[in-house]
Amino acid sequence: MQAKSHWEGIYSTKLETNVSWFQEHSLVSLDLIGHTGVAKAGAIIDVGGGASRLVDDLLARGYHDLTVLDISASALSVAKQRLGTRAHEVNWIEADITSTALPPRRFDLWHDRAVFHFLTDENDRERYVQAVRKSVRSGGHVIVASFGPNGPQQCSGLPVVRYDAGHLHDEFGAGFELVEHTSEDHHTPFGTTQQFIYCYCRMF
Repeated sequence: MQAKSHWEGIYSTKLETNVSWFQEHSLVSLDLIGHTGVAKAGAIIDVGGGASRLVDDLLARGYHDLTVLDISASALSVAKQRLGTRAHEVNWIEADITSTALPPRRFDLWHDRAVFHFLTDENDRERYVQAVRKSVRSGGHVIVASFGPNGPQQCSGLPVVRYDAGHLHDEFGAGFELVEHTSEDHHTPFGTTQQFIYCYCRMF
């Protein structure tokens, strides 16, 4: 995984609305989470959620067992300050997903928009998948989004791996049933467009 200092630098020097991945509302993610049918009391983790506003919308929709994990304390601080008094309703974890130990079988739904494509090292990808296997309950839901084949080759000055739906699913392998996949043309705050691929799997 990339150095923590890189992401601390990004979030301590830029506004949350002035990074390429900013979304006012993560509509594709919200739709896919809705498609899973996970209960409002279901345990959801947003990996790399940082300053993302997905947690705001999940709270607004009545989900109330939410965890946001990010390598950057600065990113998490942005989200906490934005949520104000509601921040205490969320479990915040400052950690590198490739090296942290999450509670076993804790989560009903795993969501990641734009962490996995930064894992250019095969060993990091394997550790990530093992974290999913260990912390998501049998029958649970896994939603991962990455840059698609026509997406950028770099983001935030770092190299990425681009995927189509088949190759993204292959990284997870047996035990993950691909239920649905879709693409999104994300319009950045800078007037450019980035292709994202989303895969929704059930884990068995």
